[in-house]
Amino acid sequence: MHPSPATKPVVLAIAGCSGSGKTTLAAELATQLNATLFPLDLYYRDLSQFPLDTRHKLNFDHPDSLESELIIDHVRKLADGEPIQRPIYDFTTHSRTDRFDTVTPNSVVIVEGILALHYPELLPLYTMSIYVEAPHEVCLLRRIARDMRERGRTEESVREQFWATAHPMAVEYVLPSAARAAVTVNGTESIDWSIEHILSTLHRRRLLPGN
Repeated sequence: MHPSPATKPVVLAIAGCSGSGKTTLAAELATQLNATLFPLDLYYRDLSQFPLDTRHKLNFDHPDSLESELIIDHVRKLADGEPIQRPIYDFTTHSRTDRFDTVTPNSVVIVEGILALHYPELLPLYTMSIYVEAPHEVCLLRRIARDMRERGRTEESVREQFWATAHPMAVEYVLPSAARAAVTVNGTESIDWSIEHILSTLHRRRLLPGN
């Protein structure tokens, strides 16, 4: 169900380090709430101007790697109940395609990404913010499995990138953003417990449509 013009969507933010379990949590929560999912990963800047064999060496965990201006504009529009033209990103070539997805917000929108709580301009647009915490060792193993399966990476390249950029950027930008979350869940515990905790908080605070 799409929101009426008079009813603006509930906007939830889910942040946490890469591999913390935030994407899995966001997807499950989106299913249960029939929410529009807004992954920040789709907003990486296009790197087609760099040689293909060097693109993977760039820092994808720094806030500047994402087109934050477009993210803020699109989240603001979704929060107002307006549709957007969302870019489609090719992770194997680290470039944007020339296609777009038309996204119309449902009554709940979930913004998910490692930097979802980093950009100050996004914070006023959120109804509630969630942070998923997990040990760095767990995050690394999950990142290896994901990038090898979905992004055509080798284990060696993922480990190298993790310690060169992902971990330092997490310490500098992601971990501090946890203080901005209203709810914190453990990414190594049962996802059912995390979902129940988040939903009970939303209902208790009467933040969901129909509460």
